[in-house]
Amino acid sequence: MDNARRAGRRVLLAGATGLVGRECLELLVADPGVVTVTALVRRDPPAELRRSSKLRFERADFDRLEDSRRLFAADQVVCALGTTIRKAGSREAFRRVDFDYPLAMARLALTLGARHFLLVSALGASARSSVFYSRVKGELEEAVLALGYPSVTIVRPSLLLGEREEFRLGEEVAKRFAWAAPRKYRPVAARDVAAALVAAAREDRPGRRIIESAEIRPA
Repeated sequence: MDNARRAGRRVLLAGATGLVGRECLELLVADPGVVTVTALVRRDPPAELRRSSKLRFERADFDRLEDSRRLFAADQVVCALGTTIRKAGSREAFRRVDFDYPLAMARLALTLGARHFLLVSALGASARSSVFYSRVKGELEEAVLALGYPSVTIVRPSLLLGEREEFRLGEEVAKRFAWAAPRKYRPVAARDVAAALVAAAREDRPGRRIIESAEIRPA
């Protein structure tokens, strides 16, 4: 890719208020190669996130993304959408957020010329997994890869560490015993996951790339 094209990247970000998404937002705004960052949100974002002339937040109904079609004219899409079955309330609601919404975004952006789709997946993602969470993540990966994007980057982090609004006992336990876990399963900082994504966006190389959790290096 020529330098002129790389220097003017328009990025669409989904999940900007989440753990990894917030970090992606900061890194993308600071990237001189990015000219605009459009963050799709379902409600008004926290005031502290509004801090750059090249950043704009756009409210969208994720069940009716076609109504917001104009927002999908981007060069790259970073998808950090995600929830938990507990937070979503049911398996069906979880699948809607973690499969239906990202896939709909990927399809729509591709029709408008997006060339690179970057996805936050999860360690152990597999469409053939017996674990529902991992199976949904794997099915999404396969569906996105089948769309025909020139470039796809998938990051599969283990347990994410960072400042969450809610307390999660499992994360606190994982932090204490992380040193004893095999490298593959050790928790990773959300900032490091975001840095891996933004670095891949900057490289913007063609083809398919999957970054496993053990490959994510501290930023």
